[in-house]
Amino acid sequence: MEHPLVVGVDGSDGSLTALDWAVDEAVRLHLPLRVVYASLWERYEGPVPSTNGEYLAEEALAERVVASAGQRAGQRAPRLAVETVLAPEDAVEALLAESREAAAVITGASGRGVVKELLLGSVSLAVAGRAHGPAVVVRGEERNLRGECGRVVVGVGAEESAAAVRFALREAEARGCELQAVRAWRFPEQEPIDRMSTLDTETQAHEDRASAALAAALREPHRAHPEVTVRHTTVEGPAHKALVRLSAEADLLVLGAASRHGHRGLHLGRVAHRALHRAACPVAVVPNR
Repeated sequence: MEHPLVVGVDGSDGSLTALDWAVDEAVRLHLPLRVVYASLWERYEGPVPSTNGEYLAEEALAERVVASAGQRAGQRAPRLAVETVLAPEDAVEALLAESREAAAVITGASGRGVVKELLLGSVSLAVAGRAHGPAVVVRGEERNLRGECGRVVVGVGAEESAAAVRFALREAEARGCELQAVRAWRFPEQEPIDRMSTLDTETQAHEDRASAALAAALREPHRAHPEVTVRHTTVEGPAHKALVRLSAEADLLVLGAASRHGHRGLHLGRVAHRALHRAACPVAVVPNR
């Protein structure tokens, strides 16, 4: 039985953008779509006012939001199998439970809070940091959301990148686009560079090591997707800055995350946090489990 894509909705503009993106993704991957509204969402993002300015009762709001979302998905992709679900529980816990049996869990970048345009929604951040499988936060510019760039970008760091690389290759194959694999490197602080000749030598050495590590990380998973064109990119500098910059020309940015020993959730780190808040395209966080 195929695992569905799961998208969380709450009636906000951000969740409608996520819904549209999820519908297109489900069609692209030939997967069913499960649309989830959690009835305690207001604990995080605030209630939604009705058209006359009065606040709807939670039960009525839930029914209205999920019915509208199901109708919107059906209109966008009439042949897509769509299931709507009302979850009478906390939004984060509901979506984390869904993530156990989902191909991916998808949320919008912002919810219904008063600072929704400035900060990543608390539900989205919590789900991205604790999901049992891939979590996608839908954000970015229109051309990136529509998939007009023809590129998936994946950050390749340490061992937590293996699952992210496999996910990114599948995405690139389904989209019929290239994959840009990126590895950043830095000069160790304890290595002072005093002469230009030494600088050139050290730069080449670090570049060569980064290129070798990148090639090694891609070699095996690329064999399963030989038709995907993969561009290897190594950059000197902070990874989070490079990946956010490259996201401007990407349809999807894919990042890995490692489980934290003894703690619930994942270790997102600076790269994932910066991307989730600043990327110009949707961001997928893939746990290496």
